[in-house]
Amino acid sequence: MTKPRAQDNKEIFNPEVITQPPKRGAWKRMLPLSLLLLAVVLAAWYFSWDAKVVTAGVLLFGAISNVFVWILGVIGLVPFIGPLIVKVLSLSIIWLLNAIGYMVSFVAIKRGYSKDVLTYRGLTVALIIGIIIGYVLGNFL
Repeated sequence: MTKPRAQDNKEIFNPEVITQPPKRGAWKRMLPLSLLLLAVVLAAWYFSWDAKVVTAGVLLFGAISNVFVWILGVIGLVPFIGPLIVKVLSLSIIWLLNAIGYMVSFVAIKRGYSKDVLTYRGLTVALIIGIIIGYVLGNFL
């Protein structure tokens, strides 16, 4: 009787697949993909392509190829400040505050409060920067 292979087992959390060692040499594939994404963003900016289409394409391509995870891993390798940057980028409260700010801005602009939106967004950005500075100082102290 032969031992079943990992592909034959249809379980989601297969111990044989989970415990495999990390793949070496991923940078040979991820670095060109990262540079390609950067080139697409710069070309879109230079040629004034539709921002929504470019953003959706870059996000879809980056999520499928795991380029964003690799970039965060590279940032995390920088001593002292790298892990803090990764932690701050992964704080869900920052994403939540920013999303709420965009939704409120959209509604306010539709109702004609564009000058008040500028003040509100400035305060929101100041709050988010204050939270980030407090988080970084709290980790250092």
